[in-house]
Amino acid sequence: MDENDIQLKRRQNEEDATRRRAYILNLPYLDTRDFENDIPLTPDLLTKEQMHRDYIIPLQKGGGETHYQFMVTSQTPRTVIMKMRQSYIDEGERADFFLISNAAYKVFMLRYDPPREVHYDDIKIAGEGDSETITSVSQTLATVSTEKVFDFLIDQADKLGASDIHIENLREEIRIRMRVDGILHPVANIDKDRYRIFMGELSSRANVSTASNKPQSGHMQKEIHRDGASHMLNIRVETIPTMYGQDAVLRLFNFDESLLNLDLLGLSKDERAEIDEIISHPRGLVLMVGPTGSGKSTTLYSMLNALNTSDRKIITLEDPIEYGITGISQIPVNTSKGDSFADGLRSVLRLDPDVVMVGEIRDADTAKTAIQASITGHLVLSTFHANSTSAAFSRMIDLIGVNPIFSSSIRLIIAQRLIRKLADSKVPRRATEAEAKYIREVLKDVSQEKLAGLDLENITLYDPVPNEKYPFGYNGRTVIMEQLIVSDDIQAFIRGDIDEVNTKDIEKTAKQNGMLTLEQKGVLAALRGETTLEEISRVI
Repeated sequence: MDENDIQLKRRQNEEDATRRRAYILNLPYLDTRDFENDIPLTPDLLTKEQMHRDYIIPLQKGGGETHYQFMVTSQTPRTVIMKMRQSYIDEGERADFFLISNAAYKVFMLRYDPPREVHYDDIKIAGEGDSETITSVSQTLATVSTEKVFDFLIDQADKLGASDIHIENLREEIRIRMRVDGILHPVANIDKDRYRIFMGELSSRANVSTASNKPQSGHMQKEIHRDGASHMLNIRVETIPTMYGQDAVLRLFNFDESLLNLDLLGLSKDERAEIDEIISHPRGLVLMVGPTGSGKSTTLYSMLNALNTSDRKIITLEDPIEYGITGISQIPVNTSKGDSFADGLRSVLRLDPDVVMVGEIRDADTAKTAIQASITGHLVLSTFHANSTSAAFSRMIDLIGVNPIFSSSIRLIIAQRLIRKLADSKVPRRATEAEAKYIREVLKDVSQEKLAGLDLENITLYDPVPNEKYPFGYNGRTVIMEQLIVSDDIQAFIRGDIDEVNTKDIEKTAKQNGMLTLEQKGVLAALRGETTLEEISRVI
């Protein structure tokens, strides 16, 4: 029995009870279900205050102007009915009263006196040292009704484009911070009562315990309605016990398949061509590397979307599943409960997939299984923790040893970061001598073709200008990528042909083959006015 059937049965039981009650009270019973949402209202007979106070609803005038009909409930005082009936008789008029259920009364009252929609001030992100904004937002959260405060916070985080909400216990209050464009900003300080509301909602919605003394993971979804449109927000919940209570982090993922598109990642023509060429092959291993929050999952999902055609079978193994994609078989792997990516991968290979995505390579078993799959007719995509593409080779060799099969399976490694983009309010300035020297040093090995249109003699940089819309002078983030195509001379390092595998030597060889490093990509972005050197330094 679904929820709708349960509601219908509950209403029927209430109507049956009201019918029996009407017989006891000597009042005619009225079942309003067929017309309660459609019948015209007569709001001029009683005040809203009286309707609320006495549980009475005007029904209509019937049988002439002097014949009135009212609906009452079992909570309506009998003295009210008697006085009203007598007053109409005194005026030479007539009033009839019908007993309705409490459920029917609520339906009518929602029509006569709909709840007022309360609009709260939007949350604003405070600048450094801006205690007034934090105080203002804290006061706003204190005024939001109990049943709405949790949803209000999530809705506001989504509106601000926040990727995380951090709810943290301090000695005397709760601090709320949001990560916007990769930077964690203080938002509000709230009292312990509000904290209990948040944790209660997390307990019921994300299936985490408020009494646990161990770290927990949960998941929930919330549909966001704004400006006539709606989207689904996937929320990953992590809680951990601290000295003063459980801290929680809510990671927000906008559930919109249309956004998982390689065209929206801001890739250059050459970068996009390299990715398209590699993933068009029927086999091989593609690795995404970078720290948490660098957008690896979004790029991988965008690749999967590009490959998602009717003639390919695509299977993913994820912990947890962050985006649901139509047409792809996605399998959750709960590593906290003993599941492993390696066992899951061995199982799904029996299903003859064309493309497999493994959420993360964390151990030698998973690495070897993924490598084996990639040379037996499968395209394997995965993530791996390393700071750069060349460092990924050193880490992988540390994990599995020198492995000739790895050298023939790996086709592409992408390292990426998300950098904040300057808003249009930015202002140009001449680079300082130190900045110019640094830029020329970083770009000294870059070909003139890739430096086309850039003047390294008279270097112009841009500074952020904060305004009301963009309080830090930045607007959103963009991807910078380091793409290492595995050529024959790169394979020599991981085949064991060279005695010592050195990260710097691998990077030097890749640069000679035309690769641009993350640092070089960042500096070029700063020269184009997309970001600042400070942002590149912070991220890379």
